[in-house]
This record gives sequence, structure tokens and C-alpha cells, in this order.
Amino acid sequence: MCDFHTLTDEEKKLYHDKLLQCAENFGGKNFFLQLLEAIRETKPHPLVAGNTQFNMELGTIKWNKVIFNDKLQLLLKARVNESKQDNLLPAKEEKGYKKVLNLVRTLKPIVFHVKPAHKEDGPGFFFQPFNVIDENRTKLNPVFDALFFCSVNTVKKILNYEPKA
Repeated sequence: MCDFHTLTDEEKKLYHDKLLQCAENFGGKNFFLQLLEAIRETKPHPLVAGNTQFNMELGTIKWNKVIFNDKLQLLLKARVNESKQDNLLPAKEEKGYKKVLNLVRTLKPIVFHVKPAHKEDGPGFFFQPFNVIDENRTKLNPVFDALFFCSVNTVKKILNYEPKA
């Protein structure tokens, strides 16, 4: 999803609608983009926080399971493959298949709750990291991908995308 120019118009519209809804539930595009910038600036990566939450002035993200750095590194490698083969899971005969499958099984039950600091900014939203299409095909949830991995500029393009009539 992070390579905006390779998406079809249908995918661009779908991701635009999905991310715009999340942004509106967090207080608007600007607050949402500030959240992304804060995530990108945080070292180590917020997903490996031992307290399973990321706090900033505009709100918080909480999740229900610790993610260790080795899982994050494996996820980053799998993301690269997903963009090439349109599937997070490698082919069953490939060397890393079992590791990625275990990664998906470990992270799939996690639910992320994103809440703005002030209730008047919106209700917030929640999501899981993956969309499991069938037993052989899994993709990153575009909200998860946008929040934690895509460049802020790419997310801005998606938010500002105007579907063709």
C-alpha cells in the first residue's frame, strides 16, 4: 500500500475512504498526520514498547500483547515481499514460510485501539494488523501499514486523493 502510484484507482479510493474515516475519528487529517509523525520520530519503534502503548499529546494507541523486536524485524522483511507478491505469506516451499506463518499467528489476535486525548475530537478507532483472505493469503491491514510503516507523505497523498468521477 505504501507505493501509492502502483495502486489501482479502486484501491486508492478504498484506502482513501478507510484512512479518512480513521483520521476523522481521531480529530481530523492534521491530528492524524501529527500522530504518524510522532510514531516515525519515536525510537525504538513504538510497536516494541514493553507497556503496549504509545502516548502523545493528541492521544494514545494501546494494544493487548507485547511485540518483540525479532517479530518486528520479520514483519518488516515480510512487508517487502508482500508488495512484490500481493501476499504477506511466502510460498509454502520457501525457506521463511513457517516463520512468517508463525508471525501472523502470533500478531493476528492483537487489537490496536487509537483514541484521541479529547472526546470531542472523535471516538477513535480500532484495527487488527492483518486481513486474512484465506489460509494461503494474508495481507497487512492498510490502517496498520499506514499508521506504523508508510511514509507520512504517502499517507497524506492517500488522505488527499480525489477519486475520479
